[in-house]
Amino acid sequence: MKVVNGLKPETAELNGDTPTMRLFALLEVIAAKDQRYALQDLVEATGLPKPTLHRMLQQLESAGLLQREGDSRLYGIGTRLRRLAENLLLNDSHHGARHTVLRQLVEEIGESCNLTALSGSEVVYLDRVETAAPLRFYLHPGSRVPVHCSASGKVFLAQMSPAQRRRLLANAKLEAYTPKTLTALDALEREVQRVRKEGYAFDAEEFLPGLLCIAVLVPNASGPSNLCIAVQAPVMRVDAEKAKKLLPALQRAALALSRIDADTDGEDRAQA
Repeated sequence: MKVVNGLKPETAELNGDTPTMRLFALLEVIAAKDQRYALQDLVEATGLPKPTLHRMLQQLESAGLLQREGDSRLYGIGTRLRRLAENLLLNDSHHGARHTVLRQLVEEIGESCNLTALSGSEVVYLDRVETAAPLRFYLHPGSRVPVHCSASGKVFLAQMSPAQRRRLLANAKLEAYTPKTLTALDALEREVQRVRKEGYAFDAEEFLPGLLCIAVLVPNASGPSNLCIAVQAPVMRVDAEKAKKLLPALQRAALALSRIDADTDGEDRAQA
């Protein structure tokens, strides 16, 4: 039995009673792994005839759900599908419970906090609670920050394999938003290695002058996580050393958020 890109044909059956559901099943196969697929890869993975798969891929591409990348023979997630995933995260049933954790964290530490997810080469703010302090930066849910100059972005980069990280950064514009933005790949890689070792990341005025951010990953027992929790504050109120003292509270909140997801997954399995 031939194995292509780590996928065995019998593990990716496209079940569905209608053509639409079979298209959806193909999307599930492509979205299940962080890689790009050639047409022949998907033939081997699904066992479907090449003409059939080619037609299905064309339909998904024309709908904006997939896009061709590289030399135009590789298929990956399209903008429309990525936006759909973001909207699900922004509006899912966990929102109320997560917002409560954020609000309690802000009450404890007195600074603005946000929950983020990775989307392509950007970090998306899923939720945010502002401090009552008079000096603060307003960044509403749905805001986007480039991955290379975001504390959350560095945390997401740190849990990737080197190959995944290179692929993402190769297609990202490493723009200098401030004089402190890391725009050289070797400097960013050194920073990511530090984050892997220490378990937290800083944005030290790398996106906005005067803004410091510290972030940690929300643990996910079943695999890589796409959630971070972060604290943001003006540097005149919180410097790097003071931010480190906030880590225990930040990590407790991350564990609380992780339990929300774990409890909901357990309920879903019990009802299945």
